[in-house]
Amino acid sequence: MKIPTGVGGSNNNATANLKCRKSKESIDVGFNRKGDTVSKAILKTNRLSKSFMSGTQEQEVLKDLNIEIYEGDFTVIMGSSGAGKSTLLYALSGMDRPTSGSIQFFEKDIENLSNDKLAVFRRKNCGFVFQQMFLLDNMSILDNVLASGLLISKDRRAITSYAKELLTKVGLTEMIWRKFPTQLSGGENQRAAIVRALINRPKVVFADEPTGSLNSSAGIAVLDTLTDINEAGQSVIMVTHDLYSARRGNRILYIKDGVISGECDLGPYRGEDDEGRHERLLSFLGSMGW
Repeated sequence: MKIPTGVGGSNNNATANLKCRKSKESIDVGFNRKGDTVSKAILKTNRLSKSFMSGTQEQEVLKDLNIEIYEGDFTVIMGSSGAGKSTLLYALSGMDRPTSGSIQFFEKDIENLSNDKLAVFRRKNCGFVFQQMFLLDNMSILDNVLASGLLISKDRRAITSYAKELLTKVGLTEMIWRKFPTQLSGGENQRAAIVRALINRPKVVFADEPTGSLNSSAGIAVLDTLTDINEAGQSVIMVTHDLYSARRGNRILYIKDGVISGECDLGPYRGEDDEGRHERLLSFLGSMGW
């Protein structure tokens, strides 16, 4: 299954060699998993920090992070509960503002955009897949997808055609398009949510625990879809605490106490028959104290 994304580049020729390391500096993280192939850093942070007030005390969740995310990568963010995984994802995507530091998204600084401009920026450049699908129960699956697409384009015929193409590619038949979310399984709804995330041809898809509320078979179907769109060139950033989900990524960032304590380059995913991939990832996570 190949899914059109509008994003160039493929990781099919990437090196499969494992490269894992602890970060020597908490503010200096990034190596390119594509070996001799030069890939573009599409997302960069400079001393990114995020704090929240807890009562009268300030709690620092992200601490002076310098990160580069590369075009065409499937980047996975892991860490223990409360480590700052989702906070980092929301900051990178413009869903939340950092307390300090800067974020460059395709060389555009986004942290100081007004709320209205930031909303338009997200709509045009980011696709979101959450643990909870947030599909509208009073609209069909097709209309849920169209509602997002028509925020950008007024060409209803073109958007409808592209929505049907994507729905078909993720294995959702015409019969399902006409149904409502309450009539479908969790896995079907999550695949529809992925199509909704893709409808505006985003530069990056951000996924926050996308399999967290699904059973194992539905979760595998969703992971297969994310893997397929990445193989088609789509950049994906996913937060997960699940080892089996994390194996789909080619690059793992491990966050601990608000800093990136290490990263691991697994190379492109080549299927569940890659027995060594599990052991390599498990070894890396063990060294991180997972």
